[in-house]
Amino acid sequence: MGRQRAFDEDEVVRAAVGLFGGRAYDGVSVDDLVTHLGVHRNSLYKTFGSKRGLYLVALRRHLADDVRPLAEKLAAAPDAATALRLITSADLGLLLLAAVERAPADDEVAAEVNAALAAVDQAIADALGISTVLAAALTAAALGILLRGNPDGVAAALAQSFHFPG
Repeated sequence: MGRQRAFDEDEVVRAAVGLFGGRAYDGVSVDDLVTHLGVHRNSLYKTFGSKRGLYLVALRRHLADDVRPLAEKLAAAPDAATALRLITSADLGLLLLAAVERAPADDEVAAEVNAALAAVDQAIADALGISTVLAAALTAAALGILLRGNPDGVAAALAQSFHFPG
């Protein structure tokens, strides 16, 4: 009979979201995972199969716990300024890093990222009564604001400068 797992898988996945969201996939080694997550190397491989396996579980958790609720809030946004504020105040580090680092090289990550962004775009389009193309541009602008920093100031200026129907 095998030994019982000495760690809480849910806690490990949540911690992995933070680690990958702060340092990206390539910035996190298996040694980093073992050290920061408090999981033995063998347990990590037995539970998740590989670093990539843990990454995919963490990415999906981030999308379910952070991005899906954001899309639900966006669906009720009364105007573009609110949508911008919601996106720029969200914790989307792992989504952004997945989009720029892993999605170009990993079809499975690309599919997850694209589906999440499409849901965000659709929520904005529905809330504001605009096309999904315009909603995607708004999403891209908001994510760019997050990448460049100063989300509060830039989002406010952008929201005041552009008037979206809705």
